Amino acid sequence: MAFKETFLPGVIIFEPAVYPDERGFFFESYNKRLFLSNNISNEFVQDNQSYSIYGVIRGLHYQKEPHAQSKLVRVLQGEILDVVLDLRVGSPGFGKTYDVRLSAENKKQIFVPKGFAHGFSVLSETAVISYKCDQFYNKQSEAGIRFNDAILNINWQIPPDKTLISEKDTQLPAFDPSISDFIF
Repeated sequence: MAFKETFLPGVIIFEPAVYPDERGFFFESYNKRLFLSNNISNEFVQDNQSYSIYGVIRGLHYQKEPHAQSKLVRVLQGEILDVVLDLRVGSPGFGKTYDVRLSAENKKQIFVPKGFAHGFSVLSETAVISYKCDQFYNKQSEAGIRFNDAILNINWQIPPDKTLISEKDTQLPAFDPSISDFIF
């Protein structure tokens, strides 16, 4: 499994070693020893799975301290554009976004540390996303940034007339660099 650092400190892309044969394929999607040897010691306590159709944009979501979550995200079926936003004051990546295509075909995963908002858009007809979290969900700690924030100018790779956004996500606030819940 290859661990590739991104320009945002702590955000890492994992490309597992895949073993195909005439029957199909096999790969380890998570191995605690391997992650530990690459300085990722998070103990995952909750696995989540979502199903979405083409055009869905979810996010950008995060949980405030003391319930902030690190996540390990992968796609079981379909393809998404996964997007993270660095909210850690003092980070060289503060206020910057990073995106990567994750798919069942490429089997890439993204590790998103605490201090990031996270979201994705569905690029395929349907997609099933699975992610591990190192903190339990806490409704009172929910927070987010509006998906179409003008400062961030994220290209979700979905035509505006094809986007499907939850009412809750349309009500999220704009990104305000003077307000942050996290310190680098």
